[in-house]
Amino acid sequence: MTPGSPLLAARGASRTFGRKRALEPVELEVLDGEALALVGPNGAGKSTLLALLAGALEPSTGRIERRKGARVGWAPQRPAQYGRLSARENLELFARLEGEADAPAVAGQLLESFRLPDEASPSANLSVGNRQRLNLAISLLGSPHVLLLDEPTAALDPEQRRRLWERAAALREAGGAIVFATQNLDELEREASRVAALRDGRLVFAGPLAEYDRFQAESLSA
Repeated sequence: MTPGSPLLAARGASRTFGRKRALEPVELEVLDGEALALVGPNGAGKSTLLALLAGALEPSTGRIERRKGARVGWAPQRPAQYGRLSARENLELFARLEGEADAPAVAGQLLESFRLPDEASPSANLSVGNRQRLNLAISLLGSPHVLLLDEPTAALDPEQRRRLWERAAALREAGGAIVFATQNLDELEREASRVAALRDGRLVFAGPLAEYDRFQAESLSA
């Protein structure tokens, strides 16, 4: 990868669905070692921006730039897995798609790490929490440099939340980055190094956490 350039960047990227503009043109960079929190009310454009950064959606205008060689892992809010396949089968399938040399071994490691059931039952029968764990496990395949996580801890128990943020910290220490959408104020204060706030599809703030606190205070007093 090329040092000095952003890992990911939105350059005037927007997205329209039919006649509705879900996201106005956004300028935003994802830098080495940071945890960038996307905040805002439901419908603000957080999920759309994450999908653009992940490459799951094409921007209607502008572009998404990715540093050469940078790999991205994405865990959308809705589980991105095949409901007819078991947890292991999903992991092995996605591991092969990500070019993992030993898909069964990698799948086994992630099943154990995320405490997922290793049985033949379809993943559609998993609990909401286990489906979210599987979603997160899939996002780690291929050793990503950037993790894009949409409300990642909403269905996790406290122990799994702790383990997720430990993984995120290790990724950042290795020079990677995490971008996560959240409405959890405790997680925002504890985990974010920088904040991007969206309202009605517009990026209204992007900066360090301390500056966001001032921005909020000024917005409330205005």
